Amino acid sequence: MKPPWDIPAAISLYNIDRWGTGYFTVNGKGNIQIQPTRKPEAVIDIMEVVAEAQERGLTFPMVLRFQDLLRDRVETINTAFAAAITESGYKNVYRGVFPIKVNQLREVVEEIMDAGMPFQFGIEAGSKPELLAALAIHRDSEGLIICNGYKDQLFIQNALLGSKLGKKVIMVVEKIEELAEILRVSKEVGVEPMIGIRVRLAAKGAGKWATSGGENAKFGVSTAELVAASELLKKEGLAHTLKLVHFHVGSQVPDIGTIKRAVREAARFYAKLAKMGHVLGYLDVGGGLGVDYDGSRTAFDSSTNYSLQEYARDIVYNIMDVCDAEKVAHPIIVSESGRAIVAHHSVLIVEAFGAIEKDKTPIQIEVKKSDPKQVTEVLEIQRNLTQQNRMESLHDVQQIKEQAQSMFDLGLLELESKAKIETVYWQIAKRIVDFCAGMKYMPDEVKDLEVSLGDQYVCNFSVFQSLLDHWALGQLFPVMPIHRLDEYPERNGTLVDITCDSDGKVSKFIDLQDVKDTLPLHKLQPGKPYYLGFFLMGAYQDIMGDLHNLFGRVNEAHVFLDEDEESGWYIEETIEGSTIGEVLSMTQWDQNELTRHVKAQVDAAIKGDRLKPNEAMKLLTSYERGLKGYTYLHFGGNGS
Repeated sequence: MKPPWDIPAAISLYNIDRWGTGYFTVNGKGNIQIQPTRKPEAVIDIMEVVAEAQERGLTFPMVLRFQDLLRDRVETINTAFAAAITESGYKNVYRGVFPIKVNQLREVVEEIMDAGMPFQFGIEAGSKPELLAALAIHRDSEGLIICNGYKDQLFIQNALLGSKLGKKVIMVVEKIEELAEILRVSKEVGVEPMIGIRVRLAAKGAGKWATSGGENAKFGVSTAELVAASELLKKEGLAHTLKLVHFHVGSQVPDIGTIKRAVREAARFYAKLAKMGHVLGYLDVGGGLGVDYDGSRTAFDSSTNYSLQEYARDIVYNIMDVCDAEKVAHPIIVSESGRAIVAHHSVLIVEAFGAIEKDKTPIQIEVKKSDPKQVTEVLEIQRNLTQQNRMESLHDVQQIKEQAQSMFDLGLLELESKAKIETVYWQIAKRIVDFCAGMKYMPDEVKDLEVSLGDQYVCNFSVFQSLLDHWALGQLFPVMPIHRLDEYPERNGTLVDITCDSDGKVSKFIDLQDVKDTLPLHKLQPGKPYYLGFFLMGAYQDIMGDLHNLFGRVNEAHVFLDEDEESGWYIEETIEGSTIGEVLSMTQWDQNELTRHVKAQVDAAIKGDRLKPNEAMKLLTSYERGLKGYTYLHFGGNGS
């Protein structure tokens, strides 16, 4: 019997009201609805966007980017720090920067930079390509360009070029040898540098990226090296060029206590350096501002036990408290919060085109004379199964299944009989799990059975291309159907992709209490598409995906609000994903050469009378067309 079901029940089941942060909900049609500015009058039905994208020729998988949501995130972070500064009486300002490594896509960076103009929002680069992009897109003379990462002469020269163009470019020293190189190149170029130093804190991070901070961190200088750097700058008469103290305690820090400790320690470094005669001005608290992916608001790896407002208040207060105690002027506060800016704006839409169901009945169950007694016994258990004898029946049928496997291993059980026993076993298991649904206490063995019963929904995407952090680090993302949410999801399952790798699956899902092994899903309807959304995907996933099985970048649609449009929104741009020819060329396969080889084989087949000329030309045309096609599967004219 299905439990009572409505839209609030769907919102609660998938925790949308918690991880959605006011951006996502379910409308009366049972579709996911996006509110990019968190205003109820500006809404977008995601199924309508999918339909429009399909009309423009995009097929699945596809990424939808909601650009107005990006702008809202930039404004929200800057507003939170401004409020914390006003509230505490802090005597300086906030100047955030976007770390371009989190999402280097031009359309994303341009939108962030434009939204950040009123706040003098800057940009952070950690490599030469990122720096060259940052120099080109940076427009605000008050906004910072922070240069992190190891640097060579060309990196330093381009940073100094930015200074010549009137930009505030701060090169952060990651190791002591870099400082001497920066000073040498600066003299050659004839530009006085703005220098920052990343300090290694004793405070350790937390979560999956905890090892990126602490005394054994990859980047940063020790206390002794910091003192040596100070002495070198004084010796060169450039003590005043040290402008910024930087630290990084890790990405996606789940516990606010970690952030507080790190900020206080870094503020102490800042104050002591200022007292040593350096005319500092900036304290960069790095990244780490987390995203509550599961909505639990805890210190779990995929969550945060703090809000953005608490984060800003704690940073402002702790810097102010240390500087006041040291009688040092309050610095301009810099943060590099990339994940919290871009995560929410991107949604990956995939199509589930098949399901592997263990309790499905693919064969007729009839007892034959040739069947062993175990077939009769398992059918008898099925007939007599009740709510009251469910556990006894489970134990009995498990024993029969084990016996059947042993008999099969010894050659004493025919394939047809084994199939009957296993089919009935899973049918009984499904009924037992249904009996226990909604109970306050579910025995562990029934919980295990529920997981084992889970369907496998086959989805047209690659985990390795679109969800790399989930595969590599176990990062959880909200996943759910984007439609049919006014229907009760009667199935539970895991998701598998179309790569030939057994790791190409999603079998861990968000939950308020722990991590779920299956996801509530709807039964697939013949001839009708079923779409799933992966949410909060905007940070790192676009860039870090790999080419496993040569599945390339996916199709994209960029969506903007517009009150003049009848729907209230429009698709500003579509970007087609990688073609087969493009991904082959990335691995040194030349398309023309491939076609030439196939044509030679076709010609040989014609000469050998294995193919007729007309048929051969059709095959060759199909091959050439294939090189221009999308790397993912395509089901019919509309992608369904």
